[in-house]
Amino acid sequence: MNINQSEDFNSLIEDIIKNNKFKSLNKELHHGISRYDHSMRVAKWTYKICNLFNSQKTDEITRAALLHDFYIDKDLASEKGHEKLGEHPSVALENSLKYFDLNEVQQDIIKSHMFPCTKVIPKYKESWLVSGVDKAVSTYEMLRFKASLYVGIYFLFLFEIIRLPR
Repeated sequence: MNINQSEDFNSLIEDIIKNNKFKSLNKELHHGISRYDHSMRVAKWTYKICNLFNSQKTDEITRAALLHDFYIDKDLASEKGHEKLGEHPSVALENSLKYFDLNEVQQDIIKSHMFPCTKVIPKYKESWLVSGVDKAVSTYEMLRFKASLYVGIYFLFLFEIIRLPR
């Protein structure tokens, strides 16, 4: 992103990142990093792609991309591990609607971003875009951050076994 795009991006999302509930995503672990950082990465890549294709809806798509995982673990406390996968888009949409005005496209982006893990099929090309960006970013984060964490733990365990007296 060049300086003008960076300033435009920051002003576009300023009200969202100042929201106290959204700020709390900094404390939520997601793919080995914070959910805040994950959401920012998805929003930045969405913004870049929209600009690349001169989309007339860059602002609304980017804002929805930032809000796609707007939930804290406490919001899904009653759900089991894999159930959170299917439920979190609805909770993210509920949270988003509490604090921000969203049009139909933005709402669809948030509620359908987990397709095909959920049965909510994206209705708009913008929804397909954010869903794809989220999957690409999630894959990168899982490989970059979470996998390296597990490999590190594995080697620590392995070195402990090697040091045991025989």
